[in-house]
Amino acid sequence: MADESQQPQSESQPPLEVDSTPPPPPPPPPRFDPSRMIGIIRRKALIKELAAAYHAECLVYCQELLELQRKWDEPYIELKAPDDPRKETMKPSKRQKKSR
Repeated sequence: MADESQQPQSESQPPLEVDSTPPPPPPPPPRFDPSRMIGIIRRKALIKELAAAYHAECLVYCQELLELQRKWDEPYIELKAPDDPRKETMKPSKRQKKSR
């Protein structure tokens, strides 16, 4: 019965064949073409222009945010001022001071 759980190897699968030929060598790098350098330089310049535009836009947004933060903080300064009148109306102490 232990032999029933083991299945014999099927003969439909052929044994693995080992390919003894080495893979083809990678193609050689393309020859230097100066006309390609011009395109690379142009793309690099476009990227710098785009980065400068994004940077300028970011500075504008930061300036607007700073102004909004200053406007937001202004009411808090005005609300803290009314604390002084409360100090002026102090209650007299309940105990009388002893005099010698």
